[in-house]
This record gives sequence, C-alpha cells and structure tokens, in this order.
Amino acid sequence: MEIWINPACSKCRSAVRLLDEEGASYTVRRYLEDVPGEDEIRAVLDRLGLEPWDITRTQETAAKELNLKDREEWPREAAARDRWIAALAAHPKLIQRPIITADDGTAVVARTDEAVRDALSR
Repeated sequence: MEIWINPACSKCRSAVRLLDEEGASYTVRRYLEDVPGEDEIRAVLDRLGLEPWDITRTQETAAKELNLKDREEWPREAAARDRWIAALAAHPKLIQRPIITADDGTAVVARTDEAVRDALSR
C-alpha cells in the first residue's frame, strides 16, 4: 500500500495517522517532491476508476492560471484526457490528495476516515 501525500495537507496527515493507528504497512510518497509521471498518473486513474478531471484541484493557483474551469478550453472528454494528465504531471499540486493505492490493485482518494478504512479493507 502506498499513500500519496502533501505533508502540509491536514487530510493527508489525518489519513497517515489513521493508517498508523490501524497498524497498516504502507509507503509514503511525497508526490510534490517525487512527482509522478504521466504513465503513473494513468495507472492510478485506472486503479481509481476516475478521469483526470475528477482528481484535479481546480482551486489551486496553477488551475486558475491554466484556466482549467473553462470547459471549452479544457473539455472533460476522452479526447482531452492526455492533455489533462500532462497538466497533472507538470503541476502535481493539482492532484487531489491523499491517494491510497490498495494492495488489491485498486486505489481511493482518501479524504475521509471512511475512505482510508475502505482502502485498508481491500
């Protein structure tokens, strides 16, 4: 099990604390320092069963600079998927956090205690 975190994020700290309380075996990835490449992002999206726009933090400064909320410029459709993934790889702060990759090959965006426990049960 691996958890992608930003240590400055309270949701990430809560998820790590819960993993520790449950005695889970996991690896921490500080994804702002160890930035995932486009292929890794694709793999995590497949594990999540989500699209890149589903895990994009649209309130971040980079999102505003890129104008990600403009659905004409950034359509949420298959043809634009690679462009979204490239933006996430180039600007990792845009990636929603924390993300836990579970041992069964799935993943969850673990923003709640329930989502963390869900990952632990897999």
